[in-house]
Amino acid sequence: MSQDLAATSGVTEVEERSPSLLSRLLAETFGTFLLTLVIVGVLVYSPLNTVGGLGVALGAAFAYIAGAATVGRVSGAHFNPAISLGAWLSGRISVTSMFSYWGAQLVGAILASAVLFATVPQPLLALLGKENTSDAFDAAVNGFSQHSPLYLQTQGQAQFDWLPALLVEVIISAVLVGVYLGVHDRRSKIGYAPVAVGSAIAALSLVSWFVTNTGMNPARSTAAALFANNWGADGSGRQLWLFWLAPLVGAALAALFYRAFASVEPEELELDEDDDEDDAPELVAAQSAPAATTTETSPVTEEKAAEPVAEPATEPEKKNDDKA
Repeated sequence: MSQDLAATSGVTEVEERSPSLLSRLLAETFGTFLLTLVIVGVLVYSPLNTVGGLGVALGAAFAYIAGAATVGRVSGAHFNPAISLGAWLSGRISVTSMFSYWGAQLVGAILASAVLFATVPQPLLALLGKENTSDAFDAAVNGFSQHSPLYLQTQGQAQFDWLPALLVEVIISAVLVGVYLGVHDRRSKIGYAPVAVGSAIAALSLVSWFVTNTGMNPARSTAAALFANNWGADGSGRQLWLFWLAPLVGAALAALFYRAFASVEPEELELDEDDDEDDAPELVAAQSAPAATTTETSPVTEEKAAEPVAEPATEPEKKNDDKA
């Protein structure tokens, strides 16, 4: 209807209103819900399948691509507090929006884990040797040392301590946020940004799965830990601090690096504007040049048109030939 009115009134372009904060928060809730549902769901049911880290990586990538393609135009498709922090530090959203995004992302992730927690069949727990549903969520919790997948895979012969785990989580989070900021830059002409970010999630998950069960997302880590049954003195729930600290530190490093080396400087913008202003008179002169030449040549053509043509000289000869 608005486009019809714009057309009848002579307006050729319709300005799109930016989505409201509520719309953006609902979009972030949906996207984080979808992402957490796939990641935690694959890990909870991992004893029944053989997908391992590859299944988690591909599932997370596909879930992000689908969510970003659906609601990315509304909220920017963060689905991760680390990405929201990087967006704020790079000047793309306000600090109020960042904290609002965090709340929406936590709600979406917790809802996804709650759905999984409520739908696990009780007879399945007995077949898997689990006492309750919370024990099944231990496979989805991020952890290091005795709670890293490497410790379980090697039956306690090798493990990643907290310092290597912290370093890996900082690096993969910084790379993820850097990829996001790069492909969503306003100067970028990439039309497949969700695929690029989803591919980064898949690749980084394959690298870090044996180390920490791939955190990189504080909302997903919190949702899995809340429903697990491992909050004792040596429990994986007590290690949740690392999976908030490391992603946020990595996001801050990526955003600061991006602002220092990849953002547009004001001087560059001024130079571009000056160049455009300098080019404008030249374009005007070039466009007016043909008109000037036509006005100068028009009198000449009129004079040439007025001059007698050599046809009268040939006519007498023809008459003489006829008389002869």
